[in-house]
Amino acid sequence: MSAHRALAPAKLNLSLHVRRMDSSGLHPVRGLTLSIGRNDILDMAPAGSDQLEVHGADLPTGEENLVWKAVSALRSGQRDRPSVRFELWKRIPVAAGLAGGSSDAAAALLLYGSLTGRDQAHLAGPAAEIGADVSFCLRGGLRWIGGYGEQLGDPLDRDGDFVLVVAVPPFMLETARVYSAWDRIGEPAGRAVSGTAIPPGIRRYGPLVNDLYPAATSIEPDLDDWRAELESRWDRPVLMSGSGPSLYAFFPDQAEADEGLEMVPEEARDAFVALPQARGAHLVEDG
Repeated sequence: MSAHRALAPAKLNLSLHVRRMDSSGLHPVRGLTLSIGRNDILDMAPAGSDQLEVHGADLPTGEENLVWKAVSALRSGQRDRPSVRFELWKRIPVAAGLAGGSSDAAAALLLYGSLTGRDQAHLAGPAAEIGADVSFCLRGGLRWIGGYGEQLGDPLDRDGDFVLVVAVPPFMLETARVYSAWDRIGEPAGRAVSGTAIPPGIRRYGPLVNDLYPAATSIEPDLDDWRAELESRWDRPVLMSGSGPSLYAFFPDQAEADEGLEMVPEEARDAFVALPQARGAHLVEDG
């Protein structure tokens, strides 16, 4: 019997080292990536024709949506192509460097795979075809990534816990534009965060660096103002996830994180507290 609901967690880039564009036209990366407890919810049910309804965000519902790209990848070469209706509740901010669309695609792979008798072991190939982040979002946890994001290291240990506060400034950054800016301004390295600024449980994976930060601030100078303001209010280093503009910091416990959330400027597009998660997209009992 197939499952009907999947959770799709957001992804944070704790570290992102970018290399020069290669002959594929893409930039190889090496990064430290973490699933966090901010989830989109995707429901699936049999239907007479394919349908997608999205709540909480103004997103396309046609074939350009990554949910349908996931379904198309599974239908390729198959005779049995049952029609389904998806309902997606967006809780991960869009265009924020948190891989919400890729995580939705991973959730769709799990749901449609369960309907057509394919387990997670058969989903790795389709995941890599859809987009660079989908492979990670399917497996999740804390891992090093490589290649263009599709190469996954083994799950890493996290000794002890920490809590994150994520703040999304009131503007969007297009990933392709940020990478182009990185090329244009000379392929700079990001600033390093190390030592006691990193929670003890992941300190051995430091320093944490995001090479795309200088490129993102060259496009949107207000991003650096937001980082500086949050660092002043939170009294700790603030990092950017992916190509931005989401900014985040580490807190030792829920109480301090809740206080940090209250300090986020009200102009933020979104802000939330999240715990690290040991897995990516996964099926759940609905209802």
